Amino acid sequence: MKTIETIATVSKDGKITAQLPLDIPEGEHQVVIVIDEKPLAEEAERKQKRPPLNFPVHNYGPCPENLSLRREDMYGDWGR
Repeated sequence: MKTIETIATVSKDGKITAQLPLDIPEGEHQVVIVIDEKPLAEEAERKQKRPPLNFPVHNYGPCPENLSLRREDMYGDWGR
């Protein structure tokens, strides 16, 4: 058994066309198809309409020269 994820095209008459890897032998195969309810075109359109994220930026100046962000220096004896 082999799992393949690919994009398939569905025509108006209900036929499906998909590109498979070349290592799948020619002939009839039993397949299981899972269809996402929203076509890819709708998903792409929805992503384009979303406004860009706006992250606030705060400038606190340069970090102190002796600043250490090591866990041992930040928490000391905590947890021992």
